[in-house]
Amino acid sequence: MVPHYGWSLQSDVMLKIAGGTIYDPTNTVDGVVGDLWIDGGRIVAPPPPGVKPTRTLDARGLVVMPGGVDLHCHIAGPKVNAGRRMQADEKRTADGVMAARNGLRSGTLRSGTLGSVPSTFATGYKYAGLGYTTAFDAAVTPLAARQAHHELADTPCLDKGFFTLVGNNHYVMEAIAAGEPERVEAFLAWLLGRTKAYAPKLVNPGGVETWKQTGSGAQHGLDDPVPTFGVTPRQIITQLVTAANNLGLPHPAHIHCNQLGMPGNWRTTLETLKALGDLRGHLTHIQFHSYGGGDADETTLRSRVPDLVEYVNTHPNVTVDVGQVMFGATTSMTGDGPLGYFLHQLSTAEWYSHDTECESGCGVMPIKYRNKNLFNALQWAIGLEWFLLSRDPWRVALSTDHPNGGTFAAYPQLIHLLMDRNRRREVLATCPQALASRSTLADLDREYSLSEIAIITRAAPARILGLTNKGHLGVDADADVTLYQPNSDLTAMFELPRYVVKAGEVLVDDGELRSAPAGQTLSVAPSYDEERLTDLPEWFAENYSLNLANYGVRDEDLAPLAP
Repeated sequence: MVPHYGWSLQSDVMLKIAGGTIYDPTNTVDGVVGDLWIDGGRIVAPPPPGVKPTRTLDARGLVVMPGGVDLHCHIAGPKVNAGRRMQADEKRTADGVMAARNGLRSGTLRSGTLGSVPSTFATGYKYAGLGYTTAFDAAVTPLAARQAHHELADTPCLDKGFFTLVGNNHYVMEAIAAGEPERVEAFLAWLLGRTKAYAPKLVNPGGVETWKQTGSGAQHGLDDPVPTFGVTPRQIITQLVTAANNLGLPHPAHIHCNQLGMPGNWRTTLETLKALGDLRGHLTHIQFHSYGGGDADETTLRSRVPDLVEYVNTHPNVTVDVGQVMFGATTSMTGDGPLGYFLHQLSTAEWYSHDTECESGCGVMPIKYRNKNLFNALQWAIGLEWFLLSRDPWRVALSTDHPNGGTFAAYPQLIHLLMDRNRRREVLATCPQALASRSTLADLDREYSLSEIAIITRAAPARILGLTNKGHLGVDADADVTLYQPNSDLTAMFELPRYVVKAGEVLVDDGELRSAPAGQTLSVAPSYDEERLTDLPEWFAENYSLNLANYGVRDEDLAPLAP
């Protein structure tokens, strides 16, 4: 086709989404009826008159949003596989229930399709079935990077990546103790490139290493020195976040604060926020870090969201995701080894722990959140407080810390709670009465609009991650689009999109999966001064059980499998 006013056909297949009600907050489009044109996997400007699309989706009466972006989940790596093995019974039970619901005999569904830790391919299918097209695993140890990449390659329908664990790395702590911030920065850049990760992840910085050495660490505070290394979590956070900002990473730092889940941890969370200064940083599953109580000044366990949200509201360099707890059975899996051990001591459930040399640890166990349990109810209320008290939805991303607070399959139920105050009140009425004096939730009448839902599930996560081509429907954006049928039952509306388009290809049509493309893996490779790391080969030889040449990921490790 001859170019016309700068417009030319880029592929043999051009798709038109016609007459939908578009919600595209990035481009200030709020419920406007219009058309979208897609060519070559991207959103394009409307073509010249007379040009006809290859296919047209009739979107009249449908809600049109960008594809969903999950910036914090656990879908690949050793801890996820441990959860899959541990929850085999859950999968069989869930598959049996679904088979009965569809008139099938038990066992006809493929193992791993359902449950809180679905298989790789089922994860991709289920995300697509909710209208999500991008997801990031939030905690992969560098030693397991190769395995995680292979699993992500086996997860269809999604663009994806992972954050690599670095907050308890021995080499980093030695460099900090030696007063060499330039070496910290060079190592961080090298590590991200070597593992083909997207961002650095700090999990209970210093606390995991303390636990590995002493058997404690869940209560490790910001200014408690790490044995052997003599550095504090505050130093680890400050230097790594500074290094990440200096490197200009699209997502500088993903921080899981110290003392997750502990009464009184809100003070540590506030100090972590202050430690960032003016640097960009992201605090993840903030619900788990917003608890009062546990000391002489405040003996009652309660929400301290109002204190923390005020800081976040007034500091635009900070972003958070919530880690909403949803009632029901799920699986806890975390790179926070001491937290996993602490939870294990409170439960009779089976437990898995993994100690990763020189880098991190992890814990995995089944868990069930009960609405009649006051602490679980408080966790549920605290998450909703974060959504409802945050003034700027652009800095608050929807998450359940899948599967820790609940599975991503619960996102439609969570959206319903945010959009419908009556629905919140119905659930609140089933919780212990003591919750009313420990949380402000009962006093919050705010209801999210469709535009705000598009922000916290799409536009904001993409912006927080620095993904300029995702989370919006402007020209040159990735053609990831979800079309929902409006429904007074908001859970039902967001559970089953009418269409899902990924890179211009229709994945879901009338609620049925039609295609399952591989998607792409997203990573960064910052440049760095190699002279700062001349000691690295010798250090690896002395401290690791494998050779430096076998650490991380090589290009050939990620080559697609032959058909």
